[in-house]
Amino acid sequence: MSAVLDHYGHAGHDDHAHDHPHGWRRWVFATNHKDIGTLYLLFSFTMLMIGGLLALFIRLELFQPGLQYFNPELFNQFTTMHGLIMVFGAIMPAFVGFANWMIPLQIGAADMAFARMNNFSFWLMIPAGLMLAGSFFMPGGAPAAGWTLYAPLTLQMGPSMDAGIFALHILGASSIMGSINIIVTILNMRAPGMTLMKMPLFAWTWLITAFLLIAVMPVLAGAITMTLTDRHFGTSFFNPAGGGDPVMYQHIFWFFGHPEVYIMILPAFGIVSAIIPAFSRKKLFGYTSMVYATASIAILSFIVWAHHMFTTGMPVTGQLFFMYATMLIAVPTGVKVFNWIATMWKGSMTFETPMLWAVGFLFVFTMGGFTGLILAMAPIDIQLQDSYYVVAHFHYVLVAGSLFSMFAGVYYWAPKWTGRMYNETRGKIHFWGSLIFFNITFFPMHFLGLAGMPRRYADYPMQFADFNSIASVGALGFGLMQVYFFVLVMLPMMMGKGEKAAQKPWEAAEGLEWEVPSPAPFHTFETPPKLDATATRVIG
Repeated sequence: MSAVLDHYGHAGHDDHAHDHPHGWRRWVFATNHKDIGTLYLLFSFTMLMIGGLLALFIRLELFQPGLQYFNPELFNQFTTMHGLIMVFGAIMPAFVGFANWMIPLQIGAADMAFARMNNFSFWLMIPAGLMLAGSFFMPGGAPAAGWTLYAPLTLQMGPSMDAGIFALHILGASSIMGSINIIVTILNMRAPGMTLMKMPLFAWTWLITAFLLIAVMPVLAGAITMTLTDRHFGTSFFNPAGGGDPVMYQHIFWFFGHPEVYIMILPAFGIVSAIIPAFSRKKLFGYTSMVYATASIAILSFIVWAHHMFTTGMPVTGQLFFMYATMLIAVPTGVKVFNWIATMWKGSMTFETPMLWAVGFLFVFTMGGFTGLILAMAPIDIQLQDSYYVVAHFHYVLVAGSLFSMFAGVYYWAPKWTGRMYNETRGKIHFWGSLIFFNITFFPMHFLGLAGMPRRYADYPMQFADFNSIASVGALGFGLMQVYFFVLVMLPMMMGKGEKAAQKPWEAAEGLEWEVPSPAPFHTFETPPKLDATATRVIG
């Protein structure tokens, strides 16, 4: 089979028609990084919609005081499954989808290192997602122990708890395989001349994230396996009746859980670091310090886990250590925020939709970071623990952090994926609607938490009614904006409607992904590209 290659290493028009499978076989047996990236993104958006529906059920119940629609047990199932589906089904797979699509394009590789393992790691997610979403239909309903799956509640749940544990094991295996693939691809398959310190920051953030995943997913697997053996095999790891300790579960879970938070935000930093320079028409300020800051955040994330546990009877020495360690992690994060602002400073900025999302990310993520610093103070955290203040904080970091950056990435790279431009007006409506409704939803929760409203409660006294009803209205608006995004922004692009995208739709964008045609051909860089001195352009 002969293919004509141009000087970029793209397959020419003389490719045989049977070069890759068509129809359903193309997707089921996909080994091409672009197809697998698309599958990941579609899966994660589906899970985002399911998780969002559960969130709307939660807000529907909390719209007014009193038990309105659901009993407290079902309400707790909604809160548990909302968290698990959003974290493991929506946010993490979406970033893996971005990695699959963009990393080979950005480093000049022909594909991911292990193409068949890439296929396997995606298809593992389908049964796991079905098991999570389907647990509502098992005897006794879905797990209702909170997404953190704390003992002793998990030891008392019905059979759906076992399904949940099994699903998390499968998702963990998928994440570990994806991470190995990303590490090997980045370390071994970069184009000649692209040193590590010339890589795009998105590749850097994913390299560090992949190491984090490999380090902490087995910790979660250990914690939930111990829960499983407590439930069925007579062990007493977390069961006080047999001499176990439920607080030990919290230590093990949060040793996974805190690096997990950074697993969900570091790739976001990489996306934003690509977009802000492109629309500021300047080089990224402080590239080297950004790389070191990312690595510092990853290392520090391993020594802050017990700031989630200030109320468990921790000795004062422990409280002080975790308080100072948590405050310390604000330093590299502050370096990143400073560098992004310095990149924009005196730049020739324009505000197309990707830039709006990136600046929106910067604004809301920084607010979430500040509320996190407040929660780092042990005496304050003891007051605010498990209140709606904590809910507000982590949604500002995760929804505004991870989700906003993903939307920025979709608007920035989708012309390269689909070959079509999105509708700029609709993109801006999606951004402003999402930003406004997001703040209407979560900002009042700070005040609810400060006033003492605990999370995961299906009912509340009258004094919390006004802010709760505002938050519920905001949640409905935010959910509808995401439906608007899919139906009126993405679907037209996927169906080939809209203006044809140029090879480089953003004039100041840098990187090898803009050296291939739009839409990106099925095979790219079949021969390694020759790079210029900056490793951002192909020469020859």
